[in-house]
Amino acid sequence: MHKPLRIAALAAACAVAGGVLYGAGAATAGQSTANSTHEPYNIGLLVKDIDTYYGTTLDSNGVYQASPDSPYAKDLARIEADARRYIDRAARKAHHHGEKPAVMFDIDDTLLLSLDYEKRTNYTYNSATWAEYVAKADRPSVPGTPALVQYAKDKGVEVFYNSGLKESQRSAAVQNLKKAGADVNLDADHMFLKDAANPPSYLKDCATPGTWTCTTVQYKSGTRKHVESLGYDIIANFGDQYSDLEGGYADKTYKLPNPTYFVG
Repeated sequence: MHKPLRIAALAAACAVAGGVLYGAGAATAGQSTANSTHEPYNIGLLVKDIDTYYGTTLDSNGVYQASPDSPYAKDLARIEADARRYIDRAARKAHHHGEKPAVMFDIDDTLLLSLDYEKRTNYTYNSATWAEYVAKADRPSVPGTPALVQYAKDKGVEVFYNSGLKESQRSAAVQNLKKAGADVNLDADHMFLKDAANPPSYLKDCATPGTWTCTTVQYKSGTRKHVESLGYDIIANFGDQYSDLEGGYADKTYKLPNPTYFVG
């Protein structure tokens, strides 16, 4: 989730598939502006809209969760149903032609839900509190996506992960993914995390030992290019940010909803 260039969603207008359109310049009812500029969407109302979209509730452990009958969950269910149909077709075609199909998943808010962190920090990122949160390895799953990981495996598709989490957070990420039900290929050959101290050679254009200048798109597309260089065809790429998906090296992309922050 909290990759470089992360911007809180409260500072930007967000459009969510099937959800509410948050348009910059859309003044709220009863408001008027005193000049010719457009007033952004009211932050207090935006927070309420986000809660409505997620159906935000506190569970018995005091953790903010998304409701299973929320607009968010329904949007995810539609995306996941389409992805299952596509993976089934693409996998059968690839195997018929002797190819090696693969899928790639982002982790934060693609497999592991960070709504509780966002709520408790008022949608404001802090590297220290984020690190503490990740280290707990206790995030709930994004509804349905760990099952999609297992579905891809069952269809003979190789599963990879491409995350903005740091290399130092690998152990916590693996532990959390296991808890969430995404216990597939959680080894270093399949889970790619940011290693600024010792970046891989395939990112040499934007990263050298101790120096990391890669944008999210450069890092993630470069990693996908590397995976395809190993002989795989990435039939589908899943992420909650457009920067998870841009840059090519995937036959099809799936943008999962996330109105809580934006990563450019």
